[in-house]
Amino acid sequence: MNIHEYQGKALLSQYGVTVQRGILASTPDEAVQAANAMQEQTGTSWWVVKAQVHAGGRGKGGGIKLAKSLEQVQDLSSQILGMQLVTPQTGSAGKKVHSVLIAEDVYAPGPSPVQEFYLSVLLDRAQGGFVMVYSPEGGMDIEEVAEKHPEKIYREWIDPTIGFQAYQARRVALNLGLKGQAFKQMVAFCQNLVKAFEGVEASLFEINPVLKTSDDRILAVDAKVNIDDNALMRVPEIAAMHDPREEDPTELKAASFNLNYVKLDGNVGCMVNGAGLAMATMDMIQLSGGSPANFLDVGGTASAERVAQAFNIILEDPNVKAILVNIFGGIVRCDRVANGIVEACKTLGDLRVPLIVRLQGTNANDAKDILESSGLPIRAAITLEDAAKAVSDSLAA
Repeated sequence: MNIHEYQGKALLSQYGVTVQRGILASTPDEAVQAANAMQEQTGTSWWVVKAQVHAGGRGKGGGIKLAKSLEQVQDLSSQILGMQLVTPQTGSAGKKVHSVLIAEDVYAPGPSPVQEFYLSVLLDRAQGGFVMVYSPEGGMDIEEVAEKHPEKIYREWIDPTIGFQAYQARRVALNLGLKGQAFKQMVAFCQNLVKAFEGVEASLFEINPVLKTSDDRILAVDAKVNIDDNALMRVPEIAAMHDPREEDPTELKAASFNLNYVKLDGNVGCMVNGAGLAMATMDMIQLSGGSPANFLDVGGTASAERVAQAFNIILEDPNVKAILVNIFGGIVRCDRVANGIVEACKTLGDLRVPLIVRLQGTNANDAKDILESSGLPIRAAITLEDAAKAVSDSLAA
């Protein structure tokens, strides 16, 4: 589960990580009030207006602006609130901005130069632990740094059985070229960041940039946080931070029926039971000349109601030209799935696109007979080859 920047910063603060302070606003008038409050709290006379959406690269899309007066705070907030913000991570459709964070300006000049760093902590499944990834080249173009200058990307692997060690935090500060007070602050920053990562059951904490201010303070200027969905039951206060406005409406609808659905850009809708089978099915569609329009896992049971809801969700996508159902009958018998598909099709009426059904496992032959005798325009298949050919034929028709 993703959360907003302002929520991520609030979590970081609970674990002693120093952050750029800010106040949330959902209207231009609230933004001005927030700016006044920030000025009283911090003495700042400039403010950063930051769009709150679940996407990186907001600055490149015009979602982060510097305001040098209260009038500019109101004007810039008016421009950003309600806009459809397009960034490299949102796709061409973009995301609507419902709120802005009015943050203090922390880039004021001073006795030492301001520096930006990149720092993240994430789960490394290959290593069976966590890893801290960091770079002296922070800011909006970290992807370009990773591509063109991989030598500037450093890693510290963290064994979860012994935790993040003090010598590792010191090595991070050393590799970032810090000295004196900034060095000490970065060591504490890294240690507290790992505590926050573990404490909130995150799968990712990305701070870009981490800022060394002109007076040698270390601050999190941004916070991209992803919480492990499997841990949400243990952290209900964080689960409550979920913002459904940031999710795809179709995916939310699917979740309400306990369907695992992810929309893609292809032309063949697929319905399967099991994530591994779903991946294999998507590969098969691609090899057959099509392109998967979605990932949809109905789970271990495939009742008529769930199948009908799955069909409805798939058919909401106008790009779908065919539907492939690929079910392995282990926990659930294939003949029961076939009856569910027949009932669902009768309930829905005209499917408008060809339907190919491959059922394999317990009572697969009985299931094939049920589908073929239903009188419905269903193409039954037993093998993957049969299903692939049926997909190819339906797209060519």
